[in-house]
Amino acid sequence: MIKRSNFLSEALAWPGAPENCEVITARAEEAARWPELDGQFDLVTARSFGPPAVTAECAVRFLKVGGVLIVSEPPSDRTEDRWNPSGLGILGLKAQGRSRYGAGYEVLVKIRPTDKQFPRPIGTPKKKPLF
Repeated sequence: MIKRSNFLSEALAWPGAPENCEVITARAEEAARWPELDGQFDLVTARSFGPPAVTAECAVRFLKVGGVLIVSEPPSDRTEDRWNPSGLGILGLKAQGRSRYGAGYEVLVKIRPTDKQFPRPIGTPKKKPLF
């Protein structure tokens, strides 16, 4: 985790990199509960984070209601087995479907506030996925 964070910090120092950015080194399950990050973002992206249930649970608390989660997807176009509607509903998310711009991306929208129990404690989303 520290190695990846260091790379991002270095990339933000490159010419043309976005300004006013901050790299945070923390577990997503933990950082999502920090008051300064909880429900603060219009957009969250994920690439190679983990299975859909883990990615959704760890990302959802960062989003505002109406915010969008975009997740890079494997080449297959079969998403119905990956993004379970009832499991997403527990988190307050709704899948909008797969978009393809060379690679595939699943687009999800936060349609209502997420219950305070999510994300569950560190490691639990991976050990006991919601779907």
